[in-house]
Amino acid sequence: MSARTTKTVLPAVAMTAVSMVLTLAVVVMWLGTAMPWPVALVVGLGIDGGWLATLAYERRLAAQGDHSHAVTGVGWSFGLIAAGVLIAHALTAEASAGAWLAVAWLPIAAKALWLVHGLWERTALTPNALGAIRGIQQEARDEAAVARARLRAEATTEETRLTAVTQAGARVARVQAKTAQTLSRAWSTLETARDGEDTGRALTSVTNRVTPDVTPRWQLPVWGPNDPVSAFTLDAAPALTDDALDALVDEIRHSETPALSYREMASRFRASGHSASEVRLRAAWKRVA
Repeated sequence: MSARTTKTVLPAVAMTAVSMVLTLAVVVMWLGTAMPWPVALVVGLGIDGGWLATLAYERRLAAQGDHSHAVTGVGWSFGLIAAGVLIAHALTAEASAGAWLAVAWLPIAAKALWLVHGLWERTALTPNALGAIRGIQQEARDEAAVARARLRAEATTEETRLTAVTQAGARVARVQAKTAQTLSRAWSTLETARDGEDTGRALTSVTNRVTPDVTPRWQLPVWGPNDPVSAFTLDAAPALTDDALDALVDEIRHSETPALSYREMASRFRASGHSASEVRLRAAWKRVA
C-alpha cells in the first residue's frame, strides 16, 4: 500500500473500528436487559461481521477493477442497521442520550470514508504519470511567462517608438509653424512695400531708367514652385464628307446580323474615333436605312 493510499484508508479503517465497537457495546448493553448477554453479543457480532464481510468483498472487487451494486447495497444496509441501533439506543437511553445520539452517525461516516477511498484508488496515478503531468504544466507555465514577457517587451518598444515619432512630429510641426510665421511676416512686409505710395514711385522711377516709357507694376514673388506649363492645342480631325459618312454608317450598321440600331451604331461610330454632329449622323442614317 502506497503512502498516498494510506492517507485515505487509515481514516476509513479507524472510523470502521470505532463504529463496530460502539455497535457491539450498544447491542450488548441495550439487548442485554431483555435477553441473555451471550445472545446480545452474538447479535452485535453478526451486525459487525456482516459489515466486515461485505466490506472485504467490496475491497476484493475494487482490487480486480470490478464493482457490484448488490454488494454495495448490502454493505450500506449493514451500515444503516448499525446507525439505526445507535439512534434507537440514544432515543431510549435515560442518561447521556445526547452523547449517544452524537456518535450515531459514525457507521454512515465510515461507509462514506470507504467510498472516498475507492474514488481515490480509481483516480490514482503512478509517480511517472504525475511527473509527466507536472512537467507539462511547468512547460505550459514557462511558455505563458515567455509569451507575457514578449508581449510586454513589444508593448514597451512600440510605446517608445510612438513617443519618439510623436516628439519628432512635434519638432517638425514647431519648425514648420515658425517658418510659416517668418514667411508670413516677410510676405506682409513685401506687400506693404509694394502698396506704399512712396515706395511705388521709387520703384517706378528705377524701372523708367532701365526701360524708358514703361512703368510695369512690381509684382510680389510667388510663394512656392511655379513651373509654367506650355499650352497645347488639339488638332481638329478633318470632317467626313457625306458620301464617306454614309459609307461608314452603312458599314457599322451591317457589321452584325441583324443590323444594328441607330443608338448602337452611333455608339460604335464615336467609339472608333470618328466625329460628326448628331444632325449629320442622323441624316446619314436616314439615307442609308
